[in-house]
Amino acid sequence: MNITLIVPVYNEQDTLEHFYRTVRAEPSLQGMTVEILFVNDGSSDETEAICAELALRDEWVTVINFSRNFGKESALFAGLEYADGDAMVPIDVDLQDPIELIAQMVERWQQGADVVLAKRRSRDADTPLKRWSARLYYRLHNRIASTHIEENVGDFRLLDRKVVAAIRQLPEQQLFMKGVLSWVGFRTEIIEYDRPPRVAGESKFGLWRLWNLALDGITSFSTVPLRLWTYIGAGVSLFALVFAVYLIVQKVLWGIDLPGYPSLLSAILFLGGVQLIGIGILGEYVGRIYQETKHRPRYVVRKVLGRRRQPR
Repeated sequence: MNITLIVPVYNEQDTLEHFYRTVRAEPSLQGMTVEILFVNDGSSDETEAICAELALRDEWVTVINFSRNFGKESALFAGLEYADGDAMVPIDVDLQDPIELIAQMVERWQQGADVVLAKRRSRDADTPLKRWSARLYYRLHNRIASTHIEENVGDFRLLDRKVVAAIRQLPEQQLFMKGVLSWVGFRTEIIEYDRPPRVAGESKFGLWRLWNLALDGITSFSTVPLRLWTYIGAGVSLFALVFAVYLIVQKVLWGIDLPGYPSLLSAILFLGGVQLIGIGILGEYVGRIYQETKHRPRYVVRKVLGRRRQPR
């Protein structure tokens, strides 16, 4: 049995050695062949050198070095393309994804599951704002998108080889991996766990990156925002028509002067704002179309170290 751990890394020099030692020392993984596939996403610290040293020390360590930083979504997809295990497990290097949970995932997989999700029991370690925004996002996405994303589940999961083969066939360039991993379907089971704190370093996902990732998720798997603005436009037009009739009736029947400059300015600013928001949402979709039509590769590999030399 060959299990491939797909580990995207970006400026993680403080965590790499600890992660590697933890994986190799985990008792529940003894008896399995565990390949560690590091995807170095253009790190600027000593991450590449440490990964190279690990590849020299251990024949079951493979390192994919990107030519620059392409983002975690591209790094994760590259790992899926290069991985060659019977099952693949995307996992973060900070050890917030417990290594000991992998054996439980493998057990569920051997019992017939094609996908085993690792779901956090709670988000108590997060700030109230992050907990609230995450809950809101998952509910919004699952309400308007055809692809359901399990709440409080990240990239940490086990994927059968045939699931990964299906993901590799997807041609899109702008990746939202939570959606992609869920879109393919297959028989799925869930294991819950308590997420520990990072062993070292800091998260590379700030508020701005999380916001952009959320936008990618909505625009990748739903056209409801576009349809919504059709209804908003119709509603604003109907309101304007009713209000115009109301003003005419006031003038003809009661001789009331029409409202002047303040009401006119308010109407112009309101309608201008509505139009700009609608154009902005349309622009998000047009921008995605523009990026997709260029057919640029999702990433560029500069060097591969270790056993795996070519993507599958």
